Amino acid sequence: METTLNLALFAQLNAAPDSDPRLLLMTEVFAVYLIWLVPALLVIGWLRGSERLKRPLWEAFIATLLALAASWMIGWLWPTPRPFMMPVGQTFLEHAPTPAFPSNHATIMLTMAFSLLLHAGTRRIGRYLLLLAVPVAWARVFLGVHFPQDMLGALVLAAAMATLVGVSRSWLILPIYHRVAMRLYRMLFAPLIRRGWVER
Repeated sequence: METTLNLALFAQLNAAPDSDPRLLLMTEVFAVYLIWLVPALLVIGWLRGSERLKRPLWEAFIATLLALAASWMIGWLWPTPRPFMMPVGQTFLEHAPTPAFPSNHATIMLTMAFSLLLHAGTRRIGRYLLLLAVPVAWARVFLGVHFPQDMLGALVLAAAMATLVGVSRSWLILPIYHRVAMRLYRMLFAPLIRRGWVER
């Protein structure tokens, strides 16, 4: 059941019925397309990055997968409706009526950000992702597909999972990174590595 504070915040952040179409278009870019920076970062970082970048990216990737699994479990155990399912507010973005809490978009960006912040070599990237997560979270509430509580849930989940994976690095992340991920990467990209097109 939605709390009074959550509904009040949603009413303040949700777009008005007569919102400027240009604002709605810009917000849709934030809500839908900024998330693609995450897979782009993973691909480019692995292909062109050094060991100092690859390892934190691997850790962030694992943390994000685990956070998404936890998000799915929360949604299965405690399925909370989206605004348009109640219905309340205005909706300007088509979305399937899936459980809203926590937001997967925010979970992905925030888990990546928090995980990268744990490494000195990737803190700047983590800060950028953290900043970019703000317009993503705002846009999805503004367009009526999430409540503010969904973003708060993503924030807590992302911070917790990034921390848990970070403290488990020595036995969870590094063995799989060295024995599986890097071996598979070097086998699949061996021709490109020999030509110097991608980093070893």
